[in-house]
Amino acid sequence: MSVLRVGNASGFYGDRFDAMREMLTGGPLDVLTGDYLAELTMLILGRDRLKDPGAGYARTFLRQLEECLGLARERGVRIVTNAGGLNPAGLADAVRVLADRLGIPVRVAHVEGDDLTAAHPGALAAHAYLGGFGIAECLRAGADVVVTGRVTDAALVTGPAAAHFGWGPTEYDRLAGAVVAGHVLECGAQATGGNYSFFQDGDVRRPGFPLAELHADGTSVVTKHDGTGGFVDVGTVTAQLLYETHGARYAGPDVTARLDTVRLSQDGPDRVRVEGVRGEAPPPTLKVGLNRLGGFRNEVAFVLTGLDVEAKAALVRAQLEPVLGRVADVRWDLARTDRPDAATEETASALLRLVVRDADQQVVGRALSGAAVELALAGYPGFHVLAPPGKGAPYGVFDALHVPRNTVAHVAVRHDGRRVPVPDVQDTAVLRAVPEPPLPRPLPPGPVRRAPLGLVAGARSGDKGGDANVGVWARTDDAWRWLARELTADRFRELIPEARDLPVVRHPLPNLRALNFVVEGILGEGVAAQARFDPQAKALGEWLRARHLDIPEALL
Repeated sequence: MSVLRVGNASGFYGDRFDAMREMLTGGPLDVLTGDYLAELTMLILGRDRLKDPGAGYARTFLRQLEECLGLARERGVRIVTNAGGLNPAGLADAVRVLADRLGIPVRVAHVEGDDLTAAHPGALAAHAYLGGFGIAECLRAGADVVVTGRVTDAALVTGPAAAHFGWGPTEYDRLAGAVVAGHVLECGAQATGGNYSFFQDGDVRRPGFPLAELHADGTSVVTKHDGTGGFVDVGTVTAQLLYETHGARYAGPDVTARLDTVRLSQDGPDRVRVEGVRGEAPPPTLKVGLNRLGGFRNEVAFVLTGLDVEAKAALVRAQLEPVLGRVADVRWDLARTDRPDAATEETASALLRLVVRDADQQVVGRALSGAAVELALAGYPGFHVLAPPGKGAPYGVFDALHVPRNTVAHVAVRHDGRRVPVPDVQDTAVLRAVPEPPLPRPLPPGPVRRAPLGLVAGARSGDKGGDANVGVWARTDDAWRWLARELTADRFRELIPEARDLPVVRHPLPNLRALNFVVEGILGEGVAAQARFDPQAKALGEWLRARHLDIPEALL
């Protein structure tokens, strides 16, 4: 069958607004996807729904569609999006109202069944991660627009591919190939040079959005529209493949994709071929993302300038100790951003960050803000703060659960209103770790030089609940031979002191010349709890690249 061209126009709720128009006008497409959901987004939408039961979906999508629905219809491009969030039926109805107002005849369908909030008392939102076959059912029935709630990000691609090529639920290798393509596309410009360690390899001032040319055998080519910014090469695709994954087995509701089988090759300018992907039966359970309100949070950053930084920090802590004794969770962090004999006041200053959490808003609100502000004329010399503390804001907690597949009712609601149950898979396989692959042969002995890891390796990091993953890859075979032997889990802990007392699991992926590290618990209760300076671990990989090791001079 013909090649299926699937593009992406959104990697998160708040991504570039005009990307939908750019993708529709920039070149040929068959399907345009949009990913609007993340763990934090589900919490935000849950709070929206508390204020308005008719809310709970990404309103940005509707505004984009108002400009672009006619374009999509004119070009024959179908739209598949998870912008339905907590209310896919509500967004589907809103799209119909919009289409009627614009006078554009479109068939709108949606997928539901992911909402398990009623089964989890106390949860703000609890949603199972569904696969792509509900989307496929809607497309096969003729839908022009398909709206979903919480499906896996890759399902936005596996669904259209299964519908187009007629794949069945046991065609694991083909489905796994589509999962890999979907994972590359899901974060938008991260596949075209955005957030990329070697960003200076191209012009990334305004990266274009990616698309994948999928084939019936599950292989694909990742590319972008001609004339758009950024670039696509083996490195940009490798970086995104490692993003927010764990081991060699990448489990999903439709298939478990073996990331250790992926082969990438440059197929021309801005074209990367993805092939060799093997798939296995999916796990017997479905992941459920559970968001709840954890209490109230407040913070203040004290600026400590000039001499005696440590003593000034100690004074603040001593002065606030009587108030903070009533707070359930208190965290102090001193960032020594100051320099001796600094040429500017800012570079002469350090930041002392105080973060407090408690179930009682009053405890972290007015009581803290009053005590902190009262120090203005009675504190350390040069006392000031970046901003006064507020009244205390609610924060969320994310938990990942797993439930038996037969407890989740996956339903496709066709454009004509007919509700079609989506059959579950017949075969499953318990997820197990892949045996450790053999190490590559070591480099011959030679002189070494103390230098940053980032001179020979790229990295990309992200969050999965309270865990962080850091994918590290080498750009040459010789660099891989050194990296695979040098960067052990123990060495990782040495380089990242925050991880020294935490479980760190290393997953080698030789085909990608990559190592994937999972740091368990480093993000506490997840991004919404904001437990650390970089709550989503977005820059953890870049910190690792900045650490110095003894690197063979032959690699430098």
